[in-house]
Amino acid sequence: MDPTAVTPESFNFFVLFMRADWVVKAVMLGLGGASLWSWTVILDKSFRFAGLNKQANAFEDSIASGKSLEEVAAAAGERPRHALPRMLQGALKEWRDARNKGLATDTQAAFLIQRIDRVLDAAIARESARIEEGLGSLAIVATASPFIGLFGTVWGIMNAFQSIAIQKNTSLAVVAPSIAQALFATAIGLVAAIPAYIAFNAFSTAAGKFSGRLEGFADDLSTAIQRRLAEKV
Repeated sequence: MDPTAVTPESFNFFVLFMRADWVVKAVMLGLGGASLWSWTVILDKSFRFAGLNKQANAFEDSIASGKSLEEVAAAAGERPRHALPRMLQGALKEWRDARNKGLATDTQAAFLIQRIDRVLDAAIARESARIEEGLGSLAIVATASPFIGLFGTVWGIMNAFQSIAIQKNTSLAVVAPSIAQALFATAIGLVAAIPAYIAFNAFSTAAGKFSGRLEGFADDLSTAIQRRLAEKV
């Protein structure tokens, strides 16, 4: 039997890949690798955001339980991994240092609040950058994959026209395999792009909400310190 003959099995995905020329194969492999990479990032971010929000909920519950800020900070340990306890410990360190040196004037108190705000802003900036790692690769996969797949499509259609010219036959059986390979490349590009696009938008929104949560906590913490200053604690 002619191995190049067109049969229903000829349109199996594996057969389409094996019979494609090296350019289309490279496109398919590249898109497949991009899809796997994007799914790795998607799974990592899904678990990470779930963990971050769960830990944030538990930490905020401990603060709302009526314990003092010092008790909550001590319970978090010396090197907490979550941003909220790190922010609390950083603010309390500035508070203790300022109290040890004395807060005789309103100017000194104002400088303390400024230092605490800077510490909190720096912590928020670092955490925001950390949680956004990997989103750039999702954006690249989402935007570039369709165009790479389109390149494979154009190349496959060029092969179809070449087959017509060589065999001097416009039968669909002559061009169908090359066109199927071209469309398969397009399909792989969409398979890679669509989940990456959806995930990028979802995680960008989640990152923005979490950064807003950190900023809200920073505002509450700064207010608590100002209240202590007003009470001369």
